[in-house]
Amino acid sequence: MSDRDIALAVIGGTGLYKLADLQDVETHQPVTQYGAASGPIRIGTLAGHRVAFLARHGEGHSLPPHKINYRANLAALQALGARRVLALNTVGGITERFGPRVLACPDQLIDYTWGRISTICEEPGTEVLHVDFGEPYTRALREAVLAAARGAGVDLVDGGCYGATQGPRLETRAEIARLRRDGCDLVGMTGMPEAGLAREMGLDYACLGIVANWAAGAGPDPDEVITLQDVLDNVAAASSGLPDLLRALLAG
Repeated sequence: MSDRDIALAVIGGTGLYKLADLQDVETHQPVTQYGAASGPIRIGTLAGHRVAFLARHGEGHSLPPHKINYRANLAALQALGARRVLALNTVGGITERFGPRVLACPDQLIDYTWGRISTICEEPGTEVLHVDFGEPYTRALREAVLAAARGAGVDLVDGGCYGATQGPRLETRAEIARLRRDGCDLVGMTGMPEAGLAREMGLDYACLGIVANWAAGAGPDPDEVITLQDVLDNVAAASSGLPDLLRALLAG
């Protein structure tokens, strides 16, 4: 890998609109065959490596989950030289291990979204791909992320199933009960089609789920009312070890 190669691309979710530790930042706004990305891609240096960052919802959180151009986001990162993508997803916790302020690295997902363009095989004349998606996250990258967390002393839950819902509204208690019965541990709105598209594009892809709150009806107090400030505080606490984790991942 040369000094100009991008060692890692990070896609930030709700509450994570920049990587504060990036140095010597350049701004890129490539337009892809799928259109424009969610916003500018910031490329800078972190721990001696070039890292790209893209805010999935836009830097001003202007894009709801179903309006994000997931294909353009990934294609833009790929065009700039990214081969490994670490997705940061703000999520709700469903099962006991995944309470607020937990950082998790899921190994499975279930897609409940609808109406989103979910493949690069959409346009007439494109090759039809039937990619293997039994393991939706790249095993080697997941293992590297888990090893980096251990090396950096960052608490990271290994495994879990991410349920991707349509949004932008939150889920009903009955919907969360269904997700629990289906085997989901986490719920979010942006996990798909992003993971599937990354597989089609040949990108290594892993997810860090940042648990902001208990999902509806979950947790020790199912009647608890969560405020926006609670969510922001929990995201900040859960992601506090992220800079050390990223440095360890880049050094690995």
